[in-house]
Amino acid sequence: MSKVKTVLPNLRCTLGEGPHWDVEDGVLYWVDIVGKTAFALRPSDGGSRSWTFNQPVSAIVPRTIGGLLVALADGLAFLDAESGQTTPFVAPDADHPGNRSNEARVDPAGRFWHGSMQNNIGPNGEDLPVTVSTGTLNRVEPNGDIKRFVADIGISNTLLWSANGTKMFFGDTIRNTLDVYDFDMATGVPSNPKLFFGPHARGNMDGSAMDADGYIWNARWGGSCLIRFAPDGSVDRIVELPVTQPTSCVFGGPDLKTLYITSASVGLDGNGNDLEGALLSIETDVAGQVCTRFAG
Repeated sequence: MSKVKTVLPNLRCTLGEGPHWDVEDGVLYWVDIVGKTAFALRPSDGGSRSWTFNQPVSAIVPRTIGGLLVALADGLAFLDAESGQTTPFVAPDADHPGNRSNEARVDPAGRFWHGSMQNNIGPNGEDLPVTVSTGTLNRVEPNGDIKRFVADIGISNTLLWSANGTKMFFGDTIRNTLDVYDFDMATGVPSNPKLFFGPHARGNMDGSAMDADGYIWNARWGGSCLIRFAPDGSVDRIVELPVTQPTSCVFGGPDLKTLYITSASVGLDGNGNDLEGALLSIETDVAGQVCTRFAG
């Protein structure tokens, strides 16, 4: 593996998150949740753009019919890339007004999965404690139909599906664990959750990416590293990072061997590390799985 690089030397996010690689256009999308901003970067030519909202944003993904879908704090909205205008779509967690959107990914069938948590962002962007586990996990169909599958989550993190479509992975940062579910790709129903990996001394479980060999690369909040877990849940390797709070990662690039890593600077003022909150990349020896556009 290559040395870790800083992708955009002048960009630092308060809470970078939600990386998505659009293989069709060769564009990386990600967000700064606290900064209320979504970003897009085409590494092949350096072209970039951003969109700022009036509330936190936890995810941005392209749609198959054009345009973008964003997960704002209070629900999902369609985003017109040119005008920056948003159109409300659905609010999967409307029955928990004290929550905000957090983890989100599109499954291989094009359905959007939305995880939430107790809102921990104050009106001025200040960090608030998470005191209750009120988060939920919801599946959003292309037509907007919503189905809830998990409740009582502390901080929703990691959403992945195995290449054969029979397994789904989803976890809780508060518990510092990742569960594996049996999954029916035709119906989009997860079942029979089992512990995949439990607490680890190197930080807390955050977002993840899966490679073509079925290994999970997990960002370790507070652990300054990624842990690559084997398909049986054992530790394959630890990748040291120059940031304290890596938050998530995704495979991109023309061969899907560039691992892009988001990070956060929240709570780290004065620690002397000017890379906190940077977008990082590393060249790996294995390709990753393809991200899917939202089918709605």
